[in-house]
Amino acid sequence: MNARLRIVIADDERPARSFLAALLHSFEDVVVVAEAQSGEEAVAAIERERPDLALLDLQMPELDGIGVVQMLTKHDMPLIAFVTAYDEYAVRAFEINAVDYLLKPVDKRRLRETLNRAQERVEHAEIVAEHGTRLTDAIATYESSARRPYLERIPVRRRDEIIIIPVTQIASIVAEGEILYVSTIKNERHAITYRLKDLEARLDPARFIRLGRGTLANIDLITKVNAMPGGTHVALLSNGQTLQVSRLQSRIIRERFLRL
Repeated sequence: MNARLRIVIADDERPARSFLAALLHSFEDVVVVAEAQSGEEAVAAIERERPDLALLDLQMPELDGIGVVQMLTKHDMPLIAFVTAYDEYAVRAFEINAVDYLLKPVDKRRLRETLNRAQERVEHAEIVAEHGTRLTDAIATYESSARRPYLERIPVRRRDEIIIIPVTQIASIVAEGEILYVSTIKNERHAITYRLKDLEARLDPARFIRLGRGTLANIDLITKVNAMPGGTHVALLSNGQTLQVSRLQSRIIRERFLRL
């Protein structure tokens, strides 16, 4: 007899979470090892319990289901099935990339199908490995097609905790290789792994401006712009940061800031 499928469920709405847990408890071949009411709790539960499958609500505040996946390392990644109220972009992305999903309210027969697929994948390690690639592709498809609202907060890993930084508190974002350094109004500095152009696409362009190939700055925090030889500029932020401005972006800044 196969070992029971170990599952973590995450949903910020208690009734939805309780309903899903009750359905799962009706199956003898699965066990719910943890319930999470936020994305942050979901990350901690997955890293702690190492489940076979995580059922993640796609639309949780602050850190949603996709955000949870992005916070996990490949070593910690279980099989993932997203639970969502109907979202045409998400459904299309998941179907194209063969990533499992459940529509709310979750149907018991449809849940059984998801569990059966997960059990089959657990028994074949190479299929689990393929799941990670499909998951990455599904997220990329979803984020490129969905008109997702601009980010209001950015989750940052720091050792064993996740810090939620309001976008309004971010002074600058500077890329150094594959790492982005996020500096806040209070001069706190945090590192995240993300591509700058992808993060820029999710930030309100009325709030952030690109100063150079690897630098974004909060427009409202730019207090001074000094001209430098060669047509470039240096921007001074209210938190004391000094950031170089490329020649190309200097022209844009002259148009936006240096003319009445």
